Amino acid sequence: MEEKTTKKIGKMNEMAWVIGILVCSLGVCLCTRADFGLSMIAAPPYILHYALRDLWPWFTQGRAEYVWQAVLLIGMCLAVRRFRWRYLLSFAAAFIAGKSIDLWFIVLGGSAAYGSMAARIVAFVLGELLTSVAIAFVFRTSWPVQIYELLVREIADRYSLDVNRVKLVNDISLFVLSAVLSLLLTGGFHGFGVGTVLITAVNAPLIALCGRLIDRFFTFEPRFPRLTGCLS
Repeated sequence: MEEKTTKKIGKMNEMAWVIGILVCSLGVCLCTRADFGLSMIAAPPYILHYALRDLWPWFTQGRAEYVWQAVLLIGMCLAVRRFRWRYLLSFAAAFIAGKSIDLWFIVLGGSAAYGSMAARIVAFVLGELLTSVAIAFVFRTSWPVQIYELLVREIADRYSLDVNRVKLVNDISLFVLSAVLSLLLTGGFHGFGVGTVLITAVNAPLIALCGRLIDRFFTFEPRFPRLTGCLS
């Protein structure tokens, strides 16, 4: 008896990028509302926003996101001692992600709706699941990634290092940096907490699981090859 083959949805390259940006931003917003702590990647810009929001009311979490990624981009260029025009495309992706975060906060409403412990737990779990799905989609697109992923790839390429080891070192560095920034700038653990530890522990296997599920239903050829060729 022949095994039934699942028909896959094809040419998802560009849509995977859109899903990755928008859904990841939604996941960050939900985890922020849960207030158990953000991932080591999302925590530093949130901490900067939290520390400066009274002084600069316009410095939203979304703005802090792309400002922080701009700092990472400058640091990356210094580390690899080169600049390529496509790095600006990654900053454009970061800019869109930051704007998406601010828009999602408007959609989700104020923090009062997340006052109960049950609501916070649901927001945190859903936020982490959505973020993992989004990152799994991003890993499958050839469109420009945000600075976080670009930094790992470029350093590994520049110095012929194992990309997984570079990512591990990067994640640990951001984890420590988040804790230090939180203590120095907020006088406590704002944006860094038990949620940060949990996300750090489950993020990689959860993204891998989401990726395997996604591969069962989608393929990622470009729908617009010429445009994708220009952006890759």
